[in-house]
Amino acid sequence: MEDVTDSPAPFGDLLQHAHETRVVVIGGGIAGLVAAYECAKVGMPVTLLESSDRVGGAVATIDVDGLPVDTGAAGWARRGGAVRTLVDELGLGDAVVHPRDSRTWIAGLPRGAAAEVPGDAVAGIPANPWDERVRPFLGWGGTWRAYVDRLRPPMTIGIERNLDKLVRSRMGDAVADRLVAPLSVGGYGVTPDTVDVEGAAPGLSTALTRTGSLGGAVADLRATPPEGPAISGLEGGLSLLADALRERITALGGTVRVDAAATAIARTGTEADARWRVTVDAVDAVDAVDAVDAVDAGDVATGLDGAGQVPGDGSADAARAQLDADLVVLAADEGAVRALVEDAAPGALPARAAAPIAREVVTLVVDAAALDAAPRGAAVYSVPGSHAAAGVLHDTARWEWLARAAGPGRHVLRVMFGSAGTAPATAALDDAAAFDLARREATALLGAELGTVRAARRDRFTLARPGSALGVDEHADTVRAAVRGIPGLAAVGGWLSGSGLAQVVADAVAEAEHVRRRALWGSDAVEPAE
Repeated sequence: MEDVTDSPAPFGDLLQHAHETRVVVIGGGIAGLVAAYECAKVGMPVTLLESSDRVGGAVATIDVDGLPVDTGAAGWARRGGAVRTLVDELGLGDAVVHPRDSRTWIAGLPRGAAAEVPGDAVAGIPANPWDERVRPFLGWGGTWRAYVDRLRPPMTIGIERNLDKLVRSRMGDAVADRLVAPLSVGGYGVTPDTVDVEGAAPGLSTALTRTGSLGGAVADLRATPPEGPAISGLEGGLSLLADALRERITALGGTVRVDAAATAIARTGTEADARWRVTVDAVDAVDAVDAVDAVDAGDVATGLDGAGQVPGDGSADAARAQLDADLVVLAADEGAVRALVEDAAPGALPARAAAPIAREVVTLVVDAAALDAAPRGAAVYSVPGSHAAAGVLHDTARWEWLARAAGPGRHVLRVMFGSAGTAPATAALDDAAAFDLARREATALLGAELGTVRAARRDRFTLARPGSALGVDEHADTVRAAVRGIPGLAAVGGWLSGSGLAQVVADAVAEAEHVRRRALWGSDAVEPAE
């Protein structure tokens, strides 16, 4: 933290400085929207650029067979409370809902069996391997092996960070392969050998040391029930959050542009007074502005809000704009951010920590009265290698509001393909073949014959590694240090915070606060209360 030697500036001066500090946010996912909103709240002129035709990123509520279906993220975890705070601030508190069914099953067990994960398990780890609910996963041999956990000396307990190694050494392969791995791969796209124990189950390592066994540690954690539901969502879909953020940014005087891809950033000004110039390719020439030679170095190019246009000749150059900014917040995916930074500051960023995780989700709306009773809960994950799909989410079982909208006998299923190191089985298939495979996989995982497929769609995502993955925090710290070493630049997004709305929102708020402090106070000092 830098020392602050100057006296605090008068509030009026700070407000004026905020109004003169131009911010361009590149990327309109939730991280970018939150960062833009936080900057706009203090009066900074903000322009957000999104290359696709909508904001929200992995948050997308799409009409499928007349139903509002979340094709990506569908809810957020309780951890931290940042999302609920934001939701309330945006006036969406009355739309918050909780799952009516949170049961999780695992399919692909020996002899084609499937079973419900015990509700008191932690990251799939059972408290008691002799529990009748656990035996279908382990068999007698696996149960005896897991029980060895209670007999082993506790000398090395609590120091193993690798989740897979810890579970295998304490409870054996059956627990690791049939309980822990399906949840890790299906839910987050990563294998347990890349997951940090403390990240996946906060407090487990301490409980291990205290109780002397892994099962005892799980029981110890479960002895204190969590407060409130683990997951929350929004009635009507999570796009309500993205739309509310966009509307609030606009109401605060900011500009949000879709179909506007930032293709380059370049430093201007001096080292002491660094500024940035952002090159934007707009879809329509009418949304573009004159090239940089027509823009004064100190002025913001305003054409992206529709105020300016160029006589387009149909060429790409005619649809190219350049914006001047004092601060640039990079909120795009990792690949896009790296490309922009490499052009502006070659070699500034460390190498990637891990390869991108490709996932495809096939959404099916089906007629299947057999699913009205939700025979396998709200989610079924497969033992890795047992099925082509990593899992299926039964959204009309999870969310009561969606079930009401669908009516009896109609169900929304999301079938997931692909994980770290494993390409989606649908990757090379055309739509018809992908939909057919998804239907067959859903039938097998749910153990129920599906009727007519009323509608289907496919969506491809690049998953960020979860915050529980080994090395995520350390890598993010290294990247952030490199980015902050470039004056006037900041970065947010799931590839830095870890996946999941709870972490993405909290991280974007924190980084926006850092940006504001440095811009307005010239340091990391805490802003005074207004």
